[in-house]
Amino acid sequence: MTRRRKFILLITTIACAGLALGAARARDVPKVATGFAADILCAETFVSGFDPRRTFTETTDAMPGTGLITWAMNYQVDRVRKDVTVTLFGIGRSHAVYREGLGCTLEHGAGIVDVELPPDDKQPALLPEIAGPSIVPPQSEGLAVAIDRAFTEPAQPPYRRTRAVVVMKNGRIIAERYADGVGPETPLLGFSMTKSVTSALTGILVRQGMLKLDGPAPIAAWKNPEDPRHAITVDQLLRHTAGLALGSSLQASLGSAFEPVNRMKFMEADMAAYAESMPLASAPGAAWNYHDGNTLILSQLIRNAVGGNPADVLAFARRELFAPLGMRHVTLELDGAGTAEGSSEMLASARDWARFGQLYLNDGVAGGRRILPEGWVSYSASATPNAWVGIGAGFWTNQGDSFGATYRIEHGWPRDAFFAKGTIGQYTIVIPSERLGIVRLGRSPNWPPDADGVFDLVRDVVAATREKGKVAGVN
Repeated sequence: MTRRRKFILLITTIACAGLALGAARARDVPKVATGFAADILCAETFVSGFDPRRTFTETTDAMPGTGLITWAMNYQVDRVRKDVTVTLFGIGRSHAVYREGLGCTLEHGAGIVDVELPPDDKQPALLPEIAGPSIVPPQSEGLAVAIDRAFTEPAQPPYRRTRAVVVMKNGRIIAERYADGVGPETPLLGFSMTKSVTSALTGILVRQGMLKLDGPAPIAAWKNPEDPRHAITVDQLLRHTAGLALGSSLQASLGSAFEPVNRMKFMEADMAAYAESMPLASAPGAAWNYHDGNTLILSQLIRNAVGGNPADVLAFARRELFAPLGMRHVTLELDGAGTAEGSSEMLASARDWARFGQLYLNDGVAGGRRILPEGWVSYSASATPNAWVGIGAGFWTNQGDSFGATYRIEHGWPRDAFFAKGTIGQYTIVIPSERLGIVRLGRSPNWPPDADGVFDLVRDVVAATREKGKVAGVN
């Protein structure tokens, strides 16, 4: 397709969207698109250490329809100032700024809240070491075949672009592999796997008596009992049944740029405040609708509960979760107001994601210390009614009779599997019956469902680790 035809098609698409959705939402598209690109380019350049060309190509290739606009995008990476600027047709300028220890934040013209990074108190890990410093080769022929398949590219698109796979059994790594330029300490963007971390932090506050699952969530904007949003609970925010009118975060495509939730993420400095200002689309608890606004409101609740300052949140997350698990390569990014972007912007090494999964295999305990409330793991994996993809409270789940759970089980996943999931191919999978954790990260389209190869990976790994005598020390 010629450049001129792409331009005409794009303008036609935006014009049609303007008629269908309203001119204001259509005008948001350039800014949303450039904000998304700037944010990821900044994080993966300055936190992960990737070539921005690799990031741009692999990310946009995994998102259907973006070819209509990527040719018109211009990005500038300034390695001295450590920032990224992206424009579309020379407009819709977005600017992301890197700060040491804080990752990247989109700057919207009003400045970014200053954050004093809390000191590292060198708290020892409670979770036993999961591996030595060297990469662990597959400990059986079956595992080698499984890992080979996960990294093998199809002959034609869609490509998998697997970046990392880590397999743990009984608390130890039994296989891992990384793409070129990636290693055991490389922080990798988890996208919506971050939601599961926010769920864990919420659980810690429930254990400490600082938050309650039931009863009105303590949001100042909803404190009036006459406000229909007053009835929204923490449980509903975790399960995406709060009913706020923000659209959907299920898709990663050009079309998702029109969703209000993405205006919140890429055009608003205070994301939680924007989400809290939205009216209801349905009564709290009446319908399921997955979007990032629910989790960003939880991030605000966490911030309020632990002291109110950005540094308080970072110190709390490190002290109560990351340090006990030995997660040493984590960057939890913030929005412009200094609230953790707990819906999709945490980077951690593949081994760190595996440590996080191990906490759930251990029923929320690390080194004999209870991190999560008793029963929280079961609660997290319990099915949410009407969530057709199969979602619990902060995790995706195979419990219940949802379409998603049924589909995964038909493709070889154990019934008791549950998992953190990030768009375009990020997974931390927990299978209690097998004492098995599987981490897979990459850049794969969300559709078709097998584009990332994770169905084969789970099925192959489960089969390989069930073979008695093939994996020393794990059976």
